[in-house]
Amino acid sequence: MDRHFEPTFESLRAYSAPEWFRDAKFGIWSHWGPQSVPMFGDWYARNMYIEGTPQYEYHLRHYGHPSKFGYKDICALWKAEHFDPESLADRYWKAGARYLMTQGTHHDHFFNYGSKINRMNSVNVGPHKDILALWKKAADRLGMGFGISEHLGASFSWWRVNKGCDKFGPYAGVPYDGNDPAYQDFYHANQEHGTDNPSDCSPWYTANRDFQAYWQRCVFEMIDTFKPDLLYTDGVLPFGGHWMGEEAKEIRPEDYRLGLEAVSHLYNTSIDLHGENRAVYLQKDRRKEIFSVGVLDIEKSQLPGIMPDPWHTDTCIGNWFYDVHSPYKRPEQIIEMLVDIISKNGVMLLNILQRPDGTIDDDASFILDKLAEWFAVNSEAVYGTRPWRVFGEGETRVKIDGFTEEKTDWNRSDFRFVQKDGAVYAFLMGAAPGETVVLRSFADQEIHSVELLGAGPVPFKKEFGILAVSLPERLPSLCANVLKIL
Repeated sequence: MDRHFEPTFESLRAYSAPEWFRDAKFGIWSHWGPQSVPMFGDWYARNMYIEGTPQYEYHLRHYGHPSKFGYKDICALWKAEHFDPESLADRYWKAGARYLMTQGTHHDHFFNYGSKINRMNSVNVGPHKDILALWKKAADRLGMGFGISEHLGASFSWWRVNKGCDKFGPYAGVPYDGNDPAYQDFYHANQEHGTDNPSDCSPWYTANRDFQAYWQRCVFEMIDTFKPDLLYTDGVLPFGGHWMGEEAKEIRPEDYRLGLEAVSHLYNTSIDLHGENRAVYLQKDRRKEIFSVGVLDIEKSQLPGIMPDPWHTDTCIGNWFYDVHSPYKRPEQIIEMLVDIISKNGVMLLNILQRPDGTIDDDASFILDKLAEWFAVNSEAVYGTRPWRVFGEGETRVKIDGFTEEKTDWNRSDFRFVQKDGAVYAFLMGAAPGETVVLRSFADQEIHSVELLGAGPVPFKKEFGILAVSLPERLPSLCANVLKIL
C-alpha cells in the first residue's frame, strides 16, 4: 500500500505527528544569521532601511548610510569564526533539548547553506561555511531531530523598504542600495509593493507568482539537501492568508497549492528515507483545515488547555537575534513555561542566542547550566509523557495575550500534570520546602506511593478525597519540583 501523500488537504489531513516528536517535548533553536552582526536584535535587515528607527540610526552612525553600506555589506561582515556546533549541540543535549532547529533563511533572503539557487549564502559570502550542514552533522551524532526554519515567504514584500530613500537630512532622495541592479536577485525586484508607509508589513505574502515559484524551488532544495525532521514556516501555509489567517476567512485550496506541494514533498521524502513519515511541518494558521496538514505553531504564546493534537510553541531567551539591549528570561520562567506547555499536549522550542562569531554569552551559558541541572533530576517527568485527564490544578493561569510572556506568579495550590506508564507526575509550581501540599485531583484514584524526583519517597496521606504530601526541608530543584504518584 502506497503511504505517500498527495499535495491536497484531503490527503494531508491523514497526517499525525510522529511519536519521536511527541516524546521529545523540548528543542533548542539557532535563530542565527547575518542579522546578528550589529547585535541589535530582530528585523535589522528591514529596519535599517526605515528612516528614524533605532536600528536605522545605529546603522547610520556605526556603518554609514544605507545607500553606501547596505545589508549586503553586513552579510560580508558575518564571519562565525568561533562557531563550534559540536560543543554547542553537546550543551543543548545536556540542557534537555531532543531536537535542534536551525535557520535556513530569514526574511533577509540570506541562506545559511551552500545553495545552488541563491548566490548570497554562507558558503559564498561571510563565514564561507555551510552552517546547516555543520549543525546537521552535530545533531545526527547525538540522535537529535534536525529542523530547518524558513522565513522566505514574506521576504519579497517584507523587504520592499530597501527600494526607498531618506525623506529628510543630508541623504534625502538618495536611493538605498536595494536599488543596485547588481543585487536585485538578492534584494528582490519588488518595486511593485512600493515604499510608502514602510512600517506597514502587509501584505505578508506577495501575489507575485514568480516569487512564489522561487520560494517553492528554494524550500524543495532545503528538503532535498538536508532531509529535515522538521520544517518551520514563519507564517501560515504559503501562499494563503496573511499572518494568522485573519485576513483569509475563505480557504481556497488553489491559494495553497505550492505550500501543499512542499509539505507533501517533506513527508514523502521522509517516507522514502525511513519507510514511514517521521517529519513535522510547523506553521501558524489556527484553522483546523490548515494546521491539520502538520502541527500548529504558536509564536511566543500558547494555549489555555489541552489540545487533542500535539502543538508547538517557539520562544527565545531574549530577542530573536542577538541584541545587547535585551534582557534574558530567568531559567525558572523558562522551565515553568515548558511544564505548563507539556501539560497541555504542547512541545516547546527555545532560541538560544548566538553572537556573530557563533559563541554564546555568559548569561546564555548560565541558562543552559540551570536547565541541565533541572533535567538531570526531572527528565523522567518530561520525555515520553502525555497529558493527563486535566492539565493542572489551582487558579493561576499563564497570561495568554499574543506575543506576551510574563513571569507567572504561581502559588502553593498550583500544580501541572502529565502521565506515563501508569504514573502521574505532578509539578509543584509554587510549593515551598518543608510544607504540606494538598492535591484535589486524585479524589477517585487509589494512591500506592508518592516520590519526589531527586529525593525519593515522601510521606503522604489520602483522606476524604484529598491527597496531602509532606515535602522535605530541602527541595532538589530550583523550581517545578515533581511528585511521581502511583
